[in-house]
Amino acid sequence: METDTLETQNTETQKPTAAITGGASGIGYAVAQKWVANGGRVVLMDINEEQLDKAVESFGEDARGIIADVTNREAVDTAFASIREVEGRLDALVTSAGNAKPVATAEMTDEQWEPLLDVHLSGMMRSCRAAHSLLAESKGSIVAISSVAGVQGMPKRASYNTVKHGVIGFIKSLAVEWAGDGIRVNAVAPGYTLTPFNKKLTDEGLLDIEPVRSRIPLDRWAEPEEIAAPIVFLTSPAASFITGHTLVVDGGMTIAGDWYTWPTNMPKEADA
Repeated sequence: METDTLETQNTETQKPTAAITGGASGIGYAVAQKWVANGGRVVLMDINEEQLDKAVESFGEDARGIIADVTNREAVDTAFASIREVEGRLDALVTSAGNAKPVATAEMTDEQWEPLLDVHLSGMMRSCRAAHSLLAESKGSIVAISSVAGVQGMPKRASYNTVKHGVIGFIKSLAVEWAGDGIRVNAVAPGYTLTPFNKKLTDEGLLDIEPVRSRIPLDRWAEPEEIAAPIVFLTSPAASFITGHTLVVDGGMTIAGDWYTWPTNMPKEADA
């Protein structure tokens, strides 16, 4: 494999291995494609068994799937124990599991608020905690998925804004705390991306791409592989002195001055 592409500190002959939560589709799956294309092996963790089976099948012997709900501590701990037993190593963790559900804050219930915190924040923490010993052995790295919602405010996205800001705070703390273990910790904040989730919303008439596109200086949405490439870069030796950093990958959206001038047909849902 290309030694300048992935973390290769371990001396075993086994391929460098990445665990990807939410890896069965969208950005997580695109990261897996990039990792395997560069000569690595992936362990995909997801709650959607059907999608997970298809994803794993697409990679053949270079992938393994684990049904794991990141809101369940036992499931997460069991998954990483399995990685230690089967793969014997872990060189990178990408925390991509998540969801989004817009709702006006004044109308938000506790039942709408708490699940996003559990998936995005607590789920990320559980995954990192369970992966710590393996990553310390490999001197590996973590990349957490934040969002442009983690660097700005958006209407009807209070819970999503909160968790994505929280991702950035968490990786900063962890980068300092685990630097002594040789573990680098970074985040990527994607802009609006043409994931299967967003494409489904578009097909159902629940999401209009154009109003958002018009506020992106590069004049288009991202493809999942355009988010995956920076993620894999952050796990590589080329990024060996980068830790605690959040890389915004949004086509310039967050620097556009008219972002807050939302049209009347504001997207109802999106997983930026």
